[in-house]
Amino acid sequence: MQALLALAVVGPLVGAVAALLPAPPGLKGRDPDQAVLRHGVTVTGAILVVTLLLAAGFDRDHASTMQATTDIGWIPALDVRVHLGIDGISLPLLVLTALLTFLCAVYSYFKMPAGPSPKAFVALILVLESGTLATFAVLDLLLFFLAFEMVLIPMYFLIARWGGEGKQAAASKFILYTLLGSVVMLLGLLLVGLDAGTFDMVALATDNGRGLSTSVQVIAVLAIGVGLAVKTPMWPLHSWLPDAHTAAPTVGSVLLAGVMLKMGTYGFVRVLLPIAPDGMHTFAPYLAALAVAGIVYGSLACLALARPGAKGDLKRLIAYSSVGHMGFVLLGIASMTPTGVNGALFANIAHGLITGLLFFLVGAVKDRHGTADLDTLAGATGAALYARAPRLGALLAFAAAASLGLPGLAGFWGEMLALFGAFDPAEGLSRPAFLTFMAIGAFGTLLTAAYMLVVVRRVCMGEPPARPAGGTGLGGGSRPEPQSAAAVGTTRTAETRSAVATATTTEAAATTEIADVRRYEFATWTPLVVLTVLAGLWPAVLLGLSDPAVQKLLAGGKS
Repeated sequence: MQALLALAVVGPLVGAVAALLPAPPGLKGRDPDQAVLRHGVTVTGAILVVTLLLAAGFDRDHASTMQATTDIGWIPALDVRVHLGIDGISLPLLVLTALLTFLCAVYSYFKMPAGPSPKAFVALILVLESGTLATFAVLDLLLFFLAFEMVLIPMYFLIARWGGEGKQAAASKFILYTLLGSVVMLLGLLLVGLDAGTFDMVALATDNGRGLSTSVQVIAVLAIGVGLAVKTPMWPLHSWLPDAHTAAPTVGSVLLAGVMLKMGTYGFVRVLLPIAPDGMHTFAPYLAALAVAGIVYGSLACLALARPGAKGDLKRLIAYSSVGHMGFVLLGIASMTPTGVNGALFANIAHGLITGLLFFLVGAVKDRHGTADLDTLAGATGAALYARAPRLGALLAFAAAASLGLPGLAGFWGEMLALFGAFDPAEGLSRPAFLTFMAIGAFGTLLTAAYMLVVVRRVCMGEPPARPAGGTGLGGGSRPEPQSAAAVGTTRTAETRSAVATATTTEAAATTEIADVRRYEFATWTPLVVLTVLAGLWPAVLLGLSDPAVQKLLAGGKS
């Protein structure tokens, strides 16, 4: 188990170096580009197998105990150690990261985004995977920071070199926001480690803040929380996200939403809750208020983008929806209760599955139509996916239903448990305030359903035919002036021709075929669909892993 966890963290780095080397003659395939893409699929597939073996060997009866641990001295003067381990909180995130990266590699093998050489693309994907897996596996504060920052440069280049319109500005905004947040976070991590005399996260969690004064905890939570909030992202530090998603290639958006956003919320649970509980208690009401503000803001932004005539981009809409969904995660964490934190961790996994699927689907729609503009997709010559690509339309409707929190699918449980956590927050937190936050969050679920249903109606069904101008029937409208018989005949002929032309155009648009789900798309998306259903029908698989570890973290390292 120790070797497997070390291989999962280091393996992608070795694969990234190998991707930059010339392929052996027998492995080149049709051309060198094909060989390096196949190399990416092979390495990410091997890492997925390794994480699945870790999951199979994980002792579920002791999910609160760190397993597969490695603890080697690195910088003795600062007590910095290469300390790795997994528990019921980090294991699902490891598997999710490995799965999404593998699916992105398979998708890119068949649909490589336009840009420079695939060698650099595959190497960046593997470095990104290594950094993300390390973030969820390391148990030292400084190593956590290094892994946390390791993913920024690969994602910057994925957006800047393989992105679409506005990619340079989006990539610059992404790196500027995240790096500034990271500088503040590093100061907070150094404050905690130097004041406590150790950077070991297990020792600090067991101490449960007893070695840190309240003032140090408050400052640490403020500094570290800013860096984590930028990566989550939390309103109002979210403005880099819509631009990054809109410009990023499809696989970049999948990894950004499905994996990288989870690093911020994971930091709140793994670092701040157990290490600085008094500081978290001070800031919990403010965190909850910003969380529900993000829920409502993200939903209203999506509604504004979805309305006819807004020229809303579908990828941008899904990005804003992530702001709302991550608000539920932060609300659960802010409750500081086992119910709320378990809901936050479940919502983390559900969001990775569902939003990853949504970005895959939106990327496919954009590839087929050359645009993600909602007005174009919903117009007379637009998508109308139910008629023109029924399987693609059905999958989009399924993903939208899961995203809005339909019971029986993965999106339901996390948000419900986060609201339950806010209903009865931790001792010492204002219950009336959290009941207000719960009510606002529940209203956000209605807004989520509203904009998702609008998107499904417009993209999958198309716009309804325009109503004729003027009043008809019994409802009023100005009475037409008398016309001569010849004028009436001419008018009726023109109306008939216009109606025939409109019907012909609409029928042609509806019957024009576009490619439905292709084989490689089916292979890429099916695991996400299956897991979304299984997590919705059998939530105990995830909750049984996370609950003992959460109980231990909140109890100060005591099972």
